[in-house]
Amino acid sequence: MDQNKSHEFHNIYRDVSVSSLINHNLAVKEKNTMETAPQTTIVFDADHHPTYGLETLGMKNLGQVYRNLPVSKLIEHSVARAEGILASNGALCVKTGKYTGRSPHDKYIVEEENSRHDMHWSALNVPIPEKNFNRLYRRILTYVQKRDLYIFDGYVGADPNYRLGVRVINERASQNLFAHQLFIRPTPEELANHQHDITVIAIPGLQADPEDDGIHSEAFIVLHLSKKLVIIGGSQYAGEIKKSVFSLMNYLMTKVNVLPMHCAANMDKDGNTALFFGLSGTGKTTISADPERRLIGDDEHGWSPTGIFNFEGGCYAKTINLSRENEPQIWDALRFGAMIENVVLDQETRNPDYNDGSLTENTRAAYPVDYIPNCVIPGVGKHPQAVIFLTADAFGVLPPIAKLTTEQAMYHFMSGYTSKLAGTERGITEPQATFSAGFGKCFLPLAAAVYAKMLGDRLEEHPETAVYLVNTGWSGGPHGIGQRFPIKYTRAMVSAALTGQLDQVKYHQHPIFGLWIPDEVAGIPKEVLDPETTWADKSAYQAQAIKLARLFADNFTKYQDVDEKVVKAGPVAICNAKRGLPLNLKG
Repeated sequence: MDQNKSHEFHNIYRDVSVSSLINHNLAVKEKNTMETAPQTTIVFDADHHPTYGLETLGMKNLGQVYRNLPVSKLIEHSVARAEGILASNGALCVKTGKYTGRSPHDKYIVEEENSRHDMHWSALNVPIPEKNFNRLYRRILTYVQKRDLYIFDGYVGADPNYRLGVRVINERASQNLFAHQLFIRPTPEELANHQHDITVIAIPGLQADPEDDGIHSEAFIVLHLSKKLVIIGGSQYAGEIKKSVFSLMNYLMTKVNVLPMHCAANMDKDGNTALFFGLSGTGKTTISADPERRLIGDDEHGWSPTGIFNFEGGCYAKTINLSRENEPQIWDALRFGAMIENVVLDQETRNPDYNDGSLTENTRAAYPVDYIPNCVIPGVGKHPQAVIFLTADAFGVLPPIAKLTTEQAMYHFMSGYTSKLAGTERGITEPQATFSAGFGKCFLPLAAAVYAKMLGDRLEEHPETAVYLVNTGWSGGPHGIGQRFPIKYTRAMVSAALTGQLDQVKYHQHPIFGLWIPDEVAGIPKEVLDPETTWADKSAYQAQAIKLARLFADNFTKYQDVDEKVVKAGPVAICNAKRGLPLNLKG
């Protein structure tokens, strides 16, 4: 994007963002004592406290307002305010109360004229009338009076051509530390000239009235897309801040021909990049954290016409069962400056017990990406050499690695398949298929086909980009009978894909799913590559494969206006065409 288009892009969004409401003559920027720094005016309230522009949001009679405090001071404030304690490794440990994870049923999108026709309204994209939003917003304005607030001004989007200014306003110092470490931190010069396109107001102490406010519970996460404004209340779980901004980016980036992606990304020593998609339990964090490669980011990225870039400046990793042996980079990142959520500490030593899930299995850690050795700063890279879709197939049906055509890539992107295991939740006695469009459907405000079409366009533009489906699940039978693929095999197959070794081998097609299975992979027994050969009972494998194919087909029926080529890339058409079986995969 050239400089003129970049200015045009930012002007488009600032015209309709909260920051456009600010009177630029009263624009608030940090003082800089250096003579060469631009001299700006700081607005003060009646008690001579700097307000840093919060009055333009209607916030009045505030307590002390802190802007972009350094990490050490944010930790000091957090401890002094009894928001958390220091663990023995130096990380700030906080508990989030009732909400130990995202609350998808409490997330709403304002139904307003500028965006309502774009939205894919669903159980995960629930509309809320603007009058209800305004009522909640007025409650926030009342609640914050006489209270201290913390501001983080930074950026989302490592590519300067597409980055947006973000302002996060918190009542909790610990949540402001989270924002400081997760988003892209400005330089002193950037801070002095910062303008925010996106505003997030996170006030967990304010609880809604479900009956009066027309919402599900006391918690609320409400996105106003045209104002680029998010309000959060009732939940102390910091991940709501991160994912609400990601949801906004999943809307905004599509307007400028950038594919937003819920994936990890890394780079080899020659600058070749790879993307890793996968739901929880598929091994995305473990596989993408390769000591032989450089981490770009662990969760949110964009694919623009010029390459890929990280949306964030930090990582938000699960810590349940974390060990130095299996994830040394994450282990070492948990030090002073990091924040850990709902991790149980020994009362005497303050040592974290990452195996203790008594508060939640969703224990988390937030830390800046540069806590990972040899990370890529800024987080930008070339077009990906490989795209990896990770799944943990507990049915024991899918091959450990398979190459996908463009249409198959779009189909499996829209499917976003993995499985839950028997015994992991009450009532689950056999593997359960889980489908999540784009490997993160709860963050997609638009129809899944919109994002799949963008992915298909990128792959057509870059035929050198290979797409692979990698199964980190079971072989030789379903969970409980078969064995999980050894991690050393998975790493060897992913390495073969990333280094181009799989470009030199022959493939054969799976008879039901149509996936292209390599005939050989260096260091991997051939019999492992074809899943049917690993089952002692071949007829049982066929029945299990057809069962899973039905689940794929049933899931895909919910999608409308999908290119027929993409529909035919699913298992139904392949099963009929290749095996001559008139199977009704809907049962």
